[in-house]
Amino acid sequence: MLLDYDRLGWLRAALLGFTGLVAAFLLLPVVLIVLLSFGSSRWLAFPPPSWTLKWYGELFADPAWLEAALTSARIAAMAALLAVVIGLLASFALVRGQFRGRNVLRGLLLTPMVLPVVVFAIAIYAFFLRIGLGGTTAGFVIAHTVLALPFAIIPITAALEGFDKSIEDAAIVCGASPFEAKLRVTLPAIKIGIFSAAIFAFLASWDEVVVAIFMASPNLQTLPVKIWGSLRQDLSPVIAAASSLLVFLTLSLMIVTALIRRKLSK
Repeated sequence: MLLDYDRLGWLRAALLGFTGLVAAFLLLPVVLIVLLSFGSSRWLAFPPPSWTLKWYGELFADPAWLEAALTSARIAAMAALLAVVIGLLASFALVRGQFRGRNVLRGLLLTPMVLPVVVFAIAIYAFFLRIGLGGTTAGFVIAHTVLALPFAIIPITAALEGFDKSIEDAAIVCGASPFEAKLRVTLPAIKIGIFSAAIFAFLASWDEVVVAIFMASPNLQTLPVKIWGSLRQDLSPVIAAASSLLVFLTLSLMIVTALIRRKLSK
């Protein structure tokens, strides 16, 4: 039975209030970190005695921070590309395929999303040490691709399930090969799902820290690992500035994704 929220009265107001409190509880630490990044105090002190951009200047002047950010972006871009390609092929198999064990395969591909990340991190770390991929860019990309794959499969699968296959069949009847029909008809039709998959896969790698801690080496660190290591040594506002930029990029990509999806869906 569906509830009519317009008739719930005080219960509806209480529900909205509780939702607002939960949202505030989740967002308040992020807001505080952003405010601390503009504070003039040498330590993470709130409220800040005054405001300054000094810590952002130190952040961009430090080659170690810049290298960590570029490493994160490079690994995230490669992981997102691989996740989208593999996710696209897997989605076609899951949506169009007629084979035994299809649901088992779907569950297996989505396992990284529900598996405790520390379990995956320990397993992949032990395995990569045996084959010589520990602390390498290739190891990072493979591990993050596995983690990002579910975030690519879900939107692409949803887009494929909403696509009318008869349009692709019509293109084949008109003389196009099956591959050409998929390339020139199906893929443009599901471009929103592919774009969303790329963004979510990139963010899954960009923000990841647990696996990155296991995979990192003295010469290869992502930005989240650099932030984690700096927190154990010094509570400098530079860490807050780096965290704020991490949040800003994530939020910006989410907003851009929403705007592009809205534009393309018209």
